[in-house]
Amino acid sequence: MSLTYSEIKQQYSALQQTFDYLTAKREEIVAFARKQSVTSVTFVGCGSSYCLSESAAFSTRLRAGLPASALAGGDLMLNPQRYRSLLQHTLLVAPSRSGSTSEVVEAVRLIQSQSEKPIPILALSCVTDSPLSKLADLSLELPWAFDHSVCQTRTVTNLYTANLLIAAFLGNDETLIADIEKAIAQGETFMLREESGIRKAAGFDWTNAVVLADGELQGLASEGAIALTEIAKVQAHSFHLLDVRHGPMVTVGADTLVIAAISGDGTEHQRNLMRDIKGRGATIIAFADSAEAIPADYVDHAVVSDHRLDIAAQGIPFIFIPQIVALTSAERQGINPDQPDGLVAWVKL
Repeated sequence: MSLTYSEIKQQYSALQQTFDYLTAKREEIVAFARKQSVTSVTFVGCGSSYCLSESAAFSTRLRAGLPASALAGGDLMLNPQRYRSLLQHTLLVAPSRSGSTSEVVEAVRLIQSQSEKPIPILALSCVTDSPLSKLADLSLELPWAFDHSVCQTRTVTNLYTANLLIAAFLGNDETLIADIEKAIAQGETFMLREESGIRKAAGFDWTNAVVLADGELQGLASEGAIALTEIAKVQAHSFHLLDVRHGPMVTVGADTLVIAAISGDGTEHQRNLMRDIKGRGATIIAFADSAEAIPADYVDHAVVSDHRLDIAAQGIPFIFIPQIVALTSAERQGINPDQPDGLVAWVKL
């Protein structure tokens, strides 16, 4: 059994710890944000953390009603002056597995040294006493979510959930918080029920993957594409659901595996999209929180959560699909998923 597989399977026990930890710190997090008198939130990350930052910024705009954006750590490090206006009166949130990624740590140091007024920093990392934590005004640490494998799986799901909880706290979104708890509670049963079907659907010799999702799940879909690229060494891309028609459809064919998050809205348009993708010969794994939302006649395998969930909470079970698909492909190709060639766990410049 690979370390990557173990960490995928352990993600829900870690998620329960993350949920308990964050909810215990809810008042402290909200008080900290209010004390700063910020008018926006800016997320910064690299690779997987940048993808999660995209989702987190969307959630913050939608749930907390605050302007929010995401910046790549390397971009901010290279061009701190370019973003001065964006960073005025902002709360900078940095989700990170290691808290040691050079671009993020150096970017934070640069903007703090060049700013007339200190920028409040909230660090969210999976180790204790990291360089990033030491730079932060508020540090939240999730060591139980740390992935020892090079590619992130358990860490991703936990950081996504932590970001989502913070947005829900700031926006007093009790329904979302309750649905996150539901998603975590169903996790072990969900994985046990769905893993073999996902593996079977992804068990052919595909060379191209497309991950489709909308809204708050789009950044997470981008992370799913990264996991497929890193672990399985295949070309993988993510798009908004209907946007795949606007150019990327030309790459979809018999060698393509499509993973799609289907919502309960716009059912006819989503059904027609699955029909068109299937017509090009692709294999489709579709996820939804109800079986009725999935056009079964055009989908090769349907994955359904145990409960109806807020769309953002659906991301928690959804990300399991590309993780297991990537692992299945790596195993079929004889690739060690724990040590992908040319990658390190985090970048040190």
